[in-house]
Amino acid sequence: MFVQLLIWLAALTAIRIAGNALANTDLFFDEAQYWFWSRDLAFGYFSKPPLIGWIIHGVTEICGSGEACIRAPSAFLHAGTAILVFFIAKSLYDSRIGFWAGLSYATLPGVSLSSSLISTDAPLLFFVALALFALVKLRESTGWRWTILLGVAIGLGLLAKYAMVYFLMCLAIALVSIRSWRSLLGDVRLYLALALGFAILAPNIIWNVQNSFATFSHTADNANWSDSLIKPLKALEFVGGQFGVFGPILFAVLLIYGVRWLLNPSVRKEDGNNARLLLAFSVPVILLMTAQALISRAHANWAAFAYVAATVLIVAVLIRGGWQRLSRLSLAIHLAAALLIPVGGVLAGSFTLPGGADPYSRILGWQALAERIEAEAEQGGYKAIATNRRALAAELFYYLRYSGIPVVSLRGDGPPGDHFEMTRPLTDTTPRPVLFVSYRKNGPAGSHLLGSDKIAAGPSKSRRIYFHALEGRNP
Repeated sequence: MFVQLLIWLAALTAIRIAGNALANTDLFFDEAQYWFWSRDLAFGYFSKPPLIGWIIHGVTEICGSGEACIRAPSAFLHAGTAILVFFIAKSLYDSRIGFWAGLSYATLPGVSLSSSLISTDAPLLFFVALALFALVKLRESTGWRWTILLGVAIGLGLLAKYAMVYFLMCLAIALVSIRSWRSLLGDVRLYLALALGFAILAPNIIWNVQNSFATFSHTADNANWSDSLIKPLKALEFVGGQFGVFGPILFAVLLIYGVRWLLNPSVRKEDGNNARLLLAFSVPVILLMTAQALISRAHANWAAFAYVAATVLIVAVLIRGGWQRLSRLSLAIHLAAALLIPVGGVLAGSFTLPGGADPYSRILGWQALAERIEAEAEQGGYKAIATNRRALAAELFYYLRYSGIPVVSLRGDGPPGDHFEMTRPLTDTTPRPVLFVSYRKNGPAGSHLLGSDKIAAGPSKSRRIYFHALEGRNP
């Protein structure tokens, strides 16, 4: 069944790569920022650990800096994760469940969407799956190779996204709640794996020390606890979003199964330790992110870590419980989404949803906006372009990468607010005169308004940009 899974994954990956190549979309500003990082390899960046920049650097060295090339690693990484899901399920159950779990993961709506862009979730989930597989094999064996693999997976996962730390939380829960797994508490191999993982992370920690803990501070700020209040609607919105990320049927079954497992001792006894392990590596993360949404905010993808283990668990529950038809209905829905997403990218900019909503407006119009700003700078004889918006800076750095006009970021008071303020600020050495661009009519002190323009971002949305002169302004 593994060969059958490979055939399915090859077909899905080919569709996703082709969809990205034909897509009529621009890079989202986070994607453009990651590309910018890839031009300057380091052990850390302002808002994320460094692996995403390294991955983009590697792939663009092979196929260039086009949007499709930058996004290509996501499709391959998710295919690799699906293979690892197969081996996790095969180790815990059998090859049949492994096939359906691998295929189900590859077609999750969140995975299909993630495959159409480049983000830190793709490498994170790959290393979550690799670490979970290595952990299962470590317990089954007495050798050392799984120790090394587990340590490498944890370390690289942390370099992909700090959410990999959830693995340690889930591991602790599993070791406490599963009696037969507690022997690992006395196994030196586990501690050596953890030490190896943190040794791999060490250069990033050193980078943070040298840069005022920029990434750690941003991660804490992103949680937004300083402005936290009880927000039940935000929690409901987050939970509702999980039906979209994991799929409506799979997430509904996960909720039902979780409640039954908690309330019915016979379910816990019948399903055994494999279910306990997979629950330990999924449900706590979902609960933690729901609590985060309740007190502050949480994006739907923040619980993505959970769905490697949850996919194996729910597919096993459906197949072993005789619910194959429900499983296949879920898969059919996911396959439809997997085909619609790349088709939508190809048709982006030519349609809107009922009511005028445009799901692609956030990734349309950026190249045209950058070209309009470049034309304004050239027409006015400006020697540099400045902005105080991270999104604008990221898009300008990417879409004006072949332009001779430098782009800089205008810093406010206090420490840098983003990577561009930290690494590309307006300084005394910035060529003058400077064109300042923003979404606001009122420019910074010492500037004067030149005019504005409206740039389409799809058939129903637009962005208005204002131009200001900053001649002679000190940073």
